[in-house]
Amino acid sequence: MTVERLFDEYGHFKRFQACLYFAAVFQAIACGIHYLASVFLVETPNFVCSIPGNITDVLYGNITGTSLESILPVMKPAGGPLVVRTSEGEQWELSQCRSALRIDPQDFTYDYYGNKTMKECSGNFVYDHSEIHQSIVTDWDLVCEKEWLAKLCQPTFMLGVLIGALLFGDIADRIGRVRILMFTSVCQFGLGVAVAFSLNYYLFVVLRFLLAMVSSGYLVVVFVYVTEFTGSKVRTWTSMHIHAAFAVGIMVVALTGYLVRVWWIYQIILSTCTSPFLLFCWKFPETPFYLMAKGRYKETQALLDTIARFNGLECRLKAEDLLEQVNMENGKALLEREEEERSTQPEKKLSILDLFGSWRMAGRSCTVWAIWFIGSLGYYVFSLGSVNLGGNQYVNLFLAGAVEVPSYLVGCFAMDRIGRKKTCAPALLLAGVACMLIIVVPPEIESLAIALSMIGKFAVAIAFGLIYLYTCELYPTVIRSLAVGSGSMMCRVGSVVAPFCVYLADVWIYLPQLIVGILAFIIGVLTLLLPETLGKPLPTTLEEAESLGHNPSKKKSTLDTKYAEDGLELNQHGAKA
Repeated sequence: MTVERLFDEYGHFKRFQACLYFAAVFQAIACGIHYLASVFLVETPNFVCSIPGNITDVLYGNITGTSLESILPVMKPAGGPLVVRTSEGEQWELSQCRSALRIDPQDFTYDYYGNKTMKECSGNFVYDHSEIHQSIVTDWDLVCEKEWLAKLCQPTFMLGVLIGALLFGDIADRIGRVRILMFTSVCQFGLGVAVAFSLNYYLFVVLRFLLAMVSSGYLVVVFVYVTEFTGSKVRTWTSMHIHAAFAVGIMVVALTGYLVRVWWIYQIILSTCTSPFLLFCWKFPETPFYLMAKGRYKETQALLDTIARFNGLECRLKAEDLLEQVNMENGKALLEREEEERSTQPEKKLSILDLFGSWRMAGRSCTVWAIWFIGSLGYYVFSLGSVNLGGNQYVNLFLAGAVEVPSYLVGCFAMDRIGRKKTCAPALLLAGVACMLIIVVPPEIESLAIALSMIGKFAVAIAFGLIYLYTCELYPTVIRSLAVGSGSMMCRVGSVVAPFCVYLADVWIYLPQLIVGILAFIIGVLTLLLPETLGKPLPTTLEEAESLGHNPSKKKSTLDTKYAEDGLELNQHGAKA
C-alpha cells in the first residue's frame, strides 16, 4: 500500500479536497497579477522636451493647436518634431530627448531650413496624460538617458522570480508546504501594497524584486500542494487549472489597467484583490505525502480522520495502512517509536544534485529543464511578437490571458486520454512547425502570420501548462518541490532571455521565430524519451522515481494495481453489506 490509497478510500476530489483546492487556486490569481502588473506600471506615454515660456501655437505636420496637450495624443515618435511658438515669439522644434531653437525665423511654418541651436533636455518633459494619467515613468522621468531604468524593471522582477522558485522550492521540501504558502501569501499582500508607496525608483525595484520572489515561491509550492491532495483521477485537471487562475490574473490586470490610470492606485487595487485568502490560509493542513515522508505518523492519522469526517465517511483508514511493505504490527511499532527515531536518526540532507543521482535521472532532469525553458521562451517570444496586432492595448492583454484558457482545456483532455508524454511532445513539435511556417509566409499576408502565431502560442501553452504536473509525477516526494522549483528557475531563465531573443529581429526579422522553432522541435523529440506517468501513483522514494518507464517493473506494477483494485472492490462490497 502507498499514500495514494487514501484517495481510493476517501475520494479523489471530494468536499475536503475541493475546498482546499479552490482556496489555494484563488491566491494563484495574485501571481498572474503581479507577473503582468508592470505592463502598465512602466508604460511610457508620448512626451517631448519642455521649454521655458508660455506656448501659444503648436504645429505637427498639418495639425495645429494651442497647447502641447492637444497635439501629443496624435504625435508619433518617428513622425518628426513638434514646432511651437511662445508668447515671447521664440520658435522651438521639440523632440523626445532634445529641442532646437530656431534662429531668426521669418514665418511660423513646420518646415524650416535656417540655423538652429540644439539643446539637450535637462530633465523637464511634458507627457501625454490622455491615456496614462500617472506611471512611474512620468513620476520619475524614466525617459531618454534614464530609459534603461524603466526597461530594467521587468528583468529584475524575473530575476527575483528565478531566485524565489529555487529558494522556496527547496525550503518547502525541508519545512513543509503549508508554512511556505502562508508566508508567501502574507508577503504578497504586504509587499504589493508597499510597492504603491515607493518614494523613489530604487525602492520600487527592490520591493518588486522581493515581491517576485514570494510570488514565484507561492506558485511553485501550490502546484505541489494541490498535487499531493488530489487523486490521480483528477490530478491533470486540478494542476492545469492553476494556469487558468494565472490567466485570470492577467485579465484582471487588463481590466484594472483600463479602469485605473494612476499607477499607485492601480497597484493597491491589484494587491488587495486576493486578500480574503489571508483570512483562512492559516487553517490549511500539511499534505499527507509530506507527513508520511517525514515520519510524522500521528499527524497523518489526525489528517486522515479530518478528511473522513469532512467528506462524511467512516474513519477506517489508519496511517500504518499507508506504509509500503510493512505489516500491521511493524506499523504500530513505528507509530510508538516515532519520537525516538526522529530524535536519534538525523534527517538526510537533499540537494539539487539528487536530481542527477544516476544517468537515468540526469537525462530526465535535463529534458525536463529544457521543456521548462522552451515553454517560457516560446511563450514570451510569441507574446512580445504579437504587438503588431494593433487595436486597444487593454483588450489585447485581456485576450492574451483569455486565449490561454482553451489551451489548458485541450491539454487536460489530451493528457487524460493519450498521456502526458504524447501530449507534450506533439505540442512542442507543433509550435516548432508553426514557427517555421511563419518564416515562409509572405509579408503582405498578415492575417496568416497572426493565425500561425496564435497556433504557436496555443501549442506552447499546452506544453507549458502540463510540465508542472509532469514534473511532479516524475520525481519522488522528498525532492518534488525542489524539482518543480528548479524547473521553474529554468522557466524564468527563458523569460529573461526572451526579450533579448526578440531584439534579434533587428538582425533578421524572422530570427527569433527560427531560434524558437529549432529549439521546440529538438526538445519535442527528446520529450519522447521520457517515461509516461498517466495513471501511475506518485513516487515516494528515489528508487520508485527511477524505475518509472523501466520495463522489468511493468509486470509487477500491473499485478500490484490488480491486487489493489481487488482489495478496493472487496472493501466496497463489505461496506455495502
